[in-house]
Amino acid sequence: MRTGEPLPAVGEVLAALATGLWHWDTATELVTVDAEAARLLGLPAEQTTLTEAKARARLHPVDWNEIIAVVGLAVAEGTLAEVRIRIMDEHGRVIRVVRSRSKPSFDPEKKSFQLIGTLQEVTEPTPGTPAGRSAVTGDWRRSREAFLLDAGRALAEARSTEEVLRVAAGLSMPGFSPDGLAVFSVQGDRLRIIGHHGHQPGDEGPFSHMSLDTDYPAAEVVRTGRAVYLSTPQQYKARYPVTWPLASTFGRHSWAFLPLTVAGRTMGAWMAAFAYPVTFNPDERSVLTTVARMLAQALSRAGAAETERALTDGLQRSMLPTLGPQIPGMSVAARYVPTGGGLQVGGDWYDMIPLPGGTSRTKFGGGRIALVIGDVQGHDVRAAGLMGQLRIALRAYASEGHRPDAVLSRASRFLHGLSDGATRPGAAEEDALADLRFATCLYVEADPATGTLDIARAGHPDPAIRMADGTVLARPTAGGLPLGIDPDADYPTTRITLEPGETMLICTDGLIETGGHDLESGWQRIRAILEDHKGDLEELADALVQGVHGPSSHHTTGPLADRREDDIAVLLLSRPEGCDETVLVPPKVRRTMLSVAQAEPERVAVARQHLRELLHDWPSPDQVDSAVLLVSEMLTNVLVHTDADALLLAEVRGEPGGRRMRITVTDTSDALPHKRRPGELASSGRGLMLIELLADTWGVDPQGEGKSIWFELYESDGSGT
Repeated sequence: MRTGEPLPAVGEVLAALATGLWHWDTATELVTVDAEAARLLGLPAEQTTLTEAKARARLHPVDWNEIIAVVGLAVAEGTLAEVRIRIMDEHGRVIRVVRSRSKPSFDPEKKSFQLIGTLQEVTEPTPGTPAGRSAVTGDWRRSREAFLLDAGRALAEARSTEEVLRVAAGLSMPGFSPDGLAVFSVQGDRLRIIGHHGHQPGDEGPFSHMSLDTDYPAAEVVRTGRAVYLSTPQQYKARYPVTWPLASTFGRHSWAFLPLTVAGRTMGAWMAAFAYPVTFNPDERSVLTTVARMLAQALSRAGAAETERALTDGLQRSMLPTLGPQIPGMSVAARYVPTGGGLQVGGDWYDMIPLPGGTSRTKFGGGRIALVIGDVQGHDVRAAGLMGQLRIALRAYASEGHRPDAVLSRASRFLHGLSDGATRPGAAEEDALADLRFATCLYVEADPATGTLDIARAGHPDPAIRMADGTVLARPTAGGLPLGIDPDADYPTTRITLEPGETMLICTDGLIETGGHDLESGWQRIRAILEDHKGDLEELADALVQGVHGPSSHHTTGPLADRREDDIAVLLLSRPEGCDETVLVPPKVRRTMLSVAQAEPERVAVARQHLRELLHDWPSPDQVDSAVLLVSEMLTNVLVHTDADALLLAEVRGEPGGRRMRITVTDTSDALPHKRRPGELASSGRGLMLIELLADTWGVDPQGEGKSIWFELYESDGSGT
């Protein structure tokens, strides 16, 4: 071509360079190609218009997905979209590899893309070489996919901002791993570095609290929401001359600053710095952009989770009381652990209430107190709200001076009114029933001077007593329905005595049933912890929590948090030895007391089980069976032959190997038992005969009102000696 002659047409130039021209409109789903582009696609060499499906059939399916990703990236960054594409024939064989370069645009009204680009045949690079790394296909693409899968899984599993930053610092990108990372957040009109890697402590100082108006790449990224790539120090210096002196001290050669965007809002920026030159081709930008998106999502989730945990933890702790100073003559320890999932807020609670008008005083001062533990149905915000209201109501009723049965009766009526009022007018019956809530509760009124405990129970697990010698017994108590079910329910009171050296445990069912246990197997686990523990009360409380799910501290969630199916609340009340000089109890004594009313004949079976637990380490099974038989006979005689209630007192005294068991049954009837000679078919009259036959010694002691029948057994080795 001579000087001054007109330039040839664009099509002629492209044809001379073996370069095809194509146009793709996603709104119409049509692709127009010229003759050269058609030839490269394996079609007749003539201009034609293809449907999107026909054009897609000529491309390798994996590369088609790459085209979609690169086009979206190019539109977001305002750059060219460049990819390598494998062209397939009708039999699925690769006939050539072409390079496509295009300028995409996005129509927000039609929500469609328009692309005008070129196709040119290229030689397939050798996998693993620098040239091969720039191709969409090949080993590098597979490494990139594996990296993104691993990075996405690790970021998704991170539960806190600290964990997210730790994962981000450990990312090793395929082929171009950065040696310096920094994450910037936005606070008001300033940037703040919340995490960095590859820098010395204190290096972040000049970049922290930087104004968004500063001529700095991260500030520009936050302002515009567009990524900034700087392949060389010269580019950095020319584009950001003001802040270049700060960056030059680190000796890096390439930088990528990407926006951290969630739901259309830029929440910060991520910097990846490289110690070697990086060109940031489309594939490398695609990886960085994908990581930035995953990092932004992970930081957003972690921040929301941390805020939620702080809110729910503060809400729950504000509802739970502090035990305050120790009770004179008694010690108290408590623990609360929320459930592992969800809001970590639920309906379990405990409380300690000073009672008015306490007339009994110890030499240390102080009067009666009430200990309350309970569990509102559910593990949601409504359960926590009802728990707070119910706790306040119980404290109010107790402060008025009501007895335990009256406190629970009023609380049940109060909760029933709350649940009944919560049902929506006109709601379906099943919806109304779903809104109803109930609560289990155990209320203990304690007198530190005498150790007496008056217990009222509303559907809650029974308390347990750890005796001075380490023996643990479940103490059956009379009870009623859970609170809120029946506004007119009655809650009988059971009185027991906490002897010096004994400890009472009351807890919610989360402590017992967590870890796949039922009430029986879970209680055996808790009982073993109570019997084996040698430390003080606080250490015992931690040991109970640790035995269920891990950490010894109740302030942390611990590594086994997923095992917690329910909230856990624990209260321990101990009466140290020597706290009451008016009561002289031998140092080696094991004692239990149980009442059996005329209207409660089923408690005879409870008494038998109670006695077996008291004698769990007695060496002679025959003596244990004899004691259980005699207790059953003595209690039944009181219920059948008198109109009075029976009181069982069982004691074990002495050192192992020479202990003495003494069982006493007391009633208020003046009628003394007599020996009789029943016939073979008689159904009664053998009580005293059995006692005389099986007991080592026995007797009947008349009292001012009523009588006591007792017997003793002396410990043997189980062989009859």
